[in-house]
Amino acid sequence: MKSILLREIQSFFGSLIGYLVIAVFLLLNGLFLWVFQGDFNVLDSSFADLTPFFTLAPWVLIFLIPAVTMRSFSDERKQGTIELLMTKPLSVWQIVNGKFFGAFLLIIIALLPTLIYVYVIYGLVSPPTVIDSGSIIGSYFGLLFLVAGYTAIGIFTSILTENQIVAFILAVFLCFLLYFGMEGLASQFTPYNDFIASLGMDYHFRSISRGVLDTRDIIYFLSVAILFLSLTVFKLKSLKN
Repeated sequence: MKSILLREIQSFFGSLIGYLVIAVFLLLNGLFLWVFQGDFNVLDSSFADLTPFFTLAPWVLIFLIPAVTMRSFSDERKQGTIELLMTKPLSVWQIVNGKFFGAFLLIIIALLPTLIYVYVIYGLVSPPTVIDSGSIIGSYFGLLFLVAGYTAIGIFTSILTENQIVAFILAVFLCFLLYFGMEGLASQFTPYNDFIASLGMDYHFRSISRGVLDTRDIIYFLSVAILFLSLTVFKLKSLKN
C-alpha cells in the first residue's frame, strides 16, 4: 500500500495537479473569507470566529476532491495500466487504500495552511472576548471526516468509468446528495425527517462542529468511507476477473 500511496503523491506533485489543488482551495477560501463582501466575510461579521470558513469549505471540497480523485482509476483504465497494477504483489484492498490515502493526504496538506486563520482570529479579539476553541477544533475534526467521505466517493466513481469527466460529475453528484440532498429529502417526508436528515453528511458535520465528538457521528463517517471503498474493491475485483 505504501508504494501506491507514494506513487500517488509523486504523481500529484510531479505535475501541476497537487499545487493547483492547494492553490485553488486556499485562493477561493481566502477571497470569500477576507476579500469579497458578503455573508462569508469574517471581517464583516460581528463575531470573531471561523464559522464562515467551516460553512464554505465543504462546498469548495465538493468540487475540489472529485477533481483530485477522478483520475485515480479512470486514468489507469484508459491507459490500460490497471492490469499491470493488479499484477503487483498487493491485495486489492491495499491498492484501493493506497489510492485513497494518497488523495486524502493531498487534501490534508491543502487544509494545513488554513490554520493561519485561527491565528488571525485570535489576533482580532481582545479580552474579555473569548473564542470557542472547542468548536474550532471540532470543526477541523469534522472536516477531516468529511474529506474522508468525499475522497472515498471520488475513488469509487473513478473505478466506474474510463472517462475522468464522467467520474468527476458522478462524484460531485453523490457528494452533493449525501451532504445536502438528505436535508432536502427530509423536508419532503415530514414523519421521517429526523431519520432521513441523519443519513446526510451535513447533519453529522454540524454535530461535530459543536465541539463534541459523538461516536455516532464518527461511526457514520467511517461507515460512509468504508462502504464506498468496499464498493471500489468489489468493482476492481470484477475487472480483475
